Amino acid sequence: MGRRWPIGCVALEITQRCNLDCAACYLSEHSESVKDVPLEELFRRIDLMFDHYGPDTNVQVTGGDPTLRQRDELVAIVRRISGKGMRPALFTNGIRAKRALLAELAEAGLVDVAFHVDLTQGRRGYESEVALNAIRQDYIERARGLPLSVMFNTTIFAGNFEEVPAIVQFFVRNCDVVRLASFQLQAETGRGTLRQRSAAITMQSVQDQIEKGTGSPVSFDALRVGHARCNRYGMIFITNSKAYDALNDRQFVDAILDRMPLVSFDRRSRAKVMAAFIMGILASPYLCVKAAGWLARNAWQAGPICGRRAGASTSCRSSFTTSWMRAAWSGSESMPAPSWR
Repeated sequence: MGRRWPIGCVALEITQRCNLDCAACYLSEHSESVKDVPLEELFRRIDLMFDHYGPDTNVQVTGGDPTLRQRDELVAIVRRISGKGMRPALFTNGIRAKRALLAELAEAGLVDVAFHVDLTQGRRGYESEVALNAIRQDYIERARGLPLSVMFNTTIFAGNFEEVPAIVQFFVRNCDVVRLASFQLQAETGRGTLRQRSAAITMQSVQDQIEKGTGSPVSFDALRVGHARCNRYGMIFITNSKAYDALNDRQFVDAILDRMPLVSFDRRSRAKVMAAFIMGILASPYLCVKAAGWLARNAWQAGPICGRRAGASTSCRSSFTTSWMRAAWSGSESMPAPSWR
């Protein structure tokens, strides 16, 4: 952060109304009575964001739940952000984010959709995070095939801490659609009823749980997004349902950051992301050498899997598939935690 853009993202709150009452909600007891900000004022704020931070700024369209705004207004907000050359993201619990709406928003320029699903929402009939995977799967199918980068947010608290590995395994199985899994440590803020976080839930303990789910170490310190005590970020690539650390060569990562600071990635298309990344590598002989070494080491690790799986299919090539997924989490080690999602 700071190498390519002056800021990671800006939150644009377009309503405080919500159709859930989360036990970790950061809004106040009186938020439901707060009137929606007029559309003209939201446009003014979008223009102000562009004036301050410029193109390619990530703008989180959030709330409350933003899908409770009138549909034409929500589409107009996304189109305004995209028209400025910024990157709109929809943060939603997904209840009203049907496929038709997602398709219309994608046409208007939406880049990311982040679904918030976890036990703190008290959804009826779901007693565990594993049970909630049915909802997550439904949301994945709604977005499948659309030019959107799909993300999931999960609040970690005492009631689901032990299930983190199972949640991670679900995301690994669905890595063909899921691009980012974000784990938010419970914060004592707003009208939430959970209050103080368990001492057992720390940045390190959540990392340990994530790595249990991936079955592989994850380098969460290779790329810095914010302060290390507040945010950590890792990346894995997945081959035949097995996860591998994509940032395990710190020198290679640093070389990419130094030699590719201005390469822009279109997150709406995996193919375009990979094409831009490969072209950036090929533009530097030094990166080509480093990339060849990284690829050889990781292909060697993945190779035995191909050999074991080959007997189950007509050829090794047909059973060997690779995808990418990112994992991140945020939350302060000390209390009170920051009052943002």
